Amino acid sequence: MASEPPSKSSSTAPAPSTTQSSSAPAPQESESTGERLQTALERQPKLSPAAQKLALEKGVALSQVKGTGRGGQVTKEDIEKFKPAATAAAAPAGVAAYEDIPASSMRKTIASRLVQSMNENPHYFVASSISVSKLMKLRQALNAAADGKYKLSVNDFLVKALAVAARKVPAANSSWREENGNVFIRQNNTVDVSVAVATPVGLMTPIVKNVNGTGLESISSQIKELGKRARDGKLKPEQYQGGTITISNMGMNAAIDRFTAVINPPQACIIAVGAVKKVAVPSESEDGIEWDDQIVITGSFDHKVVDGAVGGEFMKELKAAIENPLNLML
Repeated sequence: MASEPPSKSSSTAPAPSTTQSSSAPAPQESESTGERLQTALERQPKLSPAAQKLALEKGVALSQVKGTGRGGQVTKEDIEKFKPAATAAAAPAGVAAYEDIPASSMRKTIASRLVQSMNENPHYFVASSISVSKLMKLRQALNAAADGKYKLSVNDFLVKALAVAARKVPAANSSWREENGNVFIRQNNTVDVSVAVATPVGLMTPIVKNVNGTGLESISSQIKELGKRARDGKLKPEQYQGGTITISNMGMNAAIDRFTAVINPPQACIIAVGAVKKVAVPSESEDGIEWDDQIVITGSFDHKVVDGAVGGEFMKELKAAIENPLNLML
């Protein structure tokens, strides 16, 4: 830090020295060549227009290039041959900068099917904010009365609601087919829900079959068992191949408000479920608002099979089923 010079009248100021120290160097005038001072631009290395253009394209700092042309001029060849000094490795000594992990056969299959889905299925997306306050109260009441026999999750109710909506709007429970030169849409009479499960080898979709004819307790039990088998790598092909519609739920991650999912071919619809959030809604209370538990569900539809208006109608039926959960008990 700079400080003010001591006052001459101060008692603490050092007395002025009357003699010059013998060890101090004698003052000297600074030397000057007499030449005109150069600007920063004038001090840049001389270079040809072609070299200047190439240096800009390659992002080469001219101050690091030694010119070999006439009078030290930097040539185009100097720029092409220039190699910047090696920088220190970002990774600690003895630690590789990256690791190549061979893709498993399962990962290759998943990648192939997702690329196929994005390339062949014209996706469109419809999102809806849905209240789950009643659903969560019903879930709490049923679990409290279960006496440990079962423990229903929000996802169990959503799987059941998905089947209800799919029965009312069967176009969403359909698939585009091309077989033996024939092109047709297969509309399924039962709802077999593929439930996305994260596993060490990638995303698996075990199937809960005939959901529209299955109760919540059985749905919950099947999802838990199939999920465990998927994570343990013990699913049989018939337990994950097929399905008529898919649910992908990331609601266990509180950071996920909403997301869109890739259709699971040959199906025509997948719904993506975000986390439950507290949302302020108008009410007749003294404060004028009340807090509602809501989720955002986004449906991905194959436009070859499901027209936009039909996708919207499906989301309307799904919203109605979730917001009136007692109907799921029928």
